[in-house]
Amino acid sequence: MHPKDKVCVVTGAAGGIGEAIARAYAAAGARGVVVADLPAAGDRLNKAAREIGGLAVAGDIGREADVQALVAAAEAKFGPVDIFFSNAGIARPGHEDALDADWEASWRVHVMAHVYAARALVPGMLARGSGYLLNTASAAGLLASMGSAPYGVTKHAAVALAEHLAIQYGDRGIRVSVLCPQAVDTAMYRGAGTTAAGVDGIMKPAEVAQAVLQAMQEERFLILSHPVVHDYMQRKAGNIDRWLAGMRRLRDKTGEGQRRGQ
Repeated sequence: MHPKDKVCVVTGAAGGIGEAIARAYAAAGARGVVVADLPAAGDRLNKAAREIGGLAVAGDIGREADVQALVAAAEAKFGPVDIFFSNAGIARPGHEDALDADWEASWRVHVMAHVYAARALVPGMLARGSGYLLNTASAAGLLASMGSAPYGVTKHAAVALAEHLAIQYGDRGIRVSVLCPQAVDTAMYRGAGTTAAGVDGIMKPAEVAQAVLQAMQEERFLILSHPVVHDYMQRKAGNIDRWLAGMRRLRDKTGEGQRRGQ
C-alpha cells in the first residue's frame, strides 16, 4: 500500500520516528495526516501538524477512550482511516523488581494501545476490504532488552499481537506490519545513555521512515531498519542456549542491565 490519497494517523508523532513517518506520509501525497501525542507535547505536535497541513490531536493512547477520540477526530476531518501507525513508546528501567506502575505503563503504551487501535479500526476496515495497521515494537521485541524488563517483555508482546492480527485479517484486506528497529536517534534513545542497541549504528528517524514506506509498498510484515537483526534472530532460533550465553557476555562487556548485587 502507498500512502498517496490515504488518510493516515500516527501516534507518538511530536518527534522521533513518529514525526518522521508523518512527514513522509504527507510528502508521499497522503489525503490527510493526523498526528497524535501526549498533551505535554502540544507545542511540538501542533508545529508538526502545521508544517505538513495535518491535524494534531492530543491524548494518551494508553487509554481506550483517547484512542477512540483520536479515530473519531481523524474521520471527522478527513474520512475513514486507511493507515494507522501505532508508534508511541516509553522507556522504564529495571528488571523483575521494576515498579508495578512502570510495568503497567509499559503494558498500556506498548500493547494495549495497539489493541485499542485495532478495536476501533478493524470493523470499518473489514467492511471496506482495505486497511493498514502498523505497530512499532523494537528489535528488543525479537531479541532482548538487557536494561529494562518492562520494555523488552512488552515489546515481545507487541510483536505477538501484530502476528495475531496478521493471521486473523491478512487475507481479508487488512495489512499488518511491525517495525522493530535497533538504535534510532530519538529523544528516548538519547535519554537512555549508552546501550548495546547502538552497536550496529544509530539511524536517523528519516531513514527509518523511508524503510517503512518501502515495507508498506511490499506489504512486508517485519520491518527491520537494521537488517543485521535478521541474522541475530536466526542465531537465537538456531541455538537459544548459546545465544543467551552470548547475551550475558555482551551484558558484562557493556555494563548494561547488570545483575543485582554487582
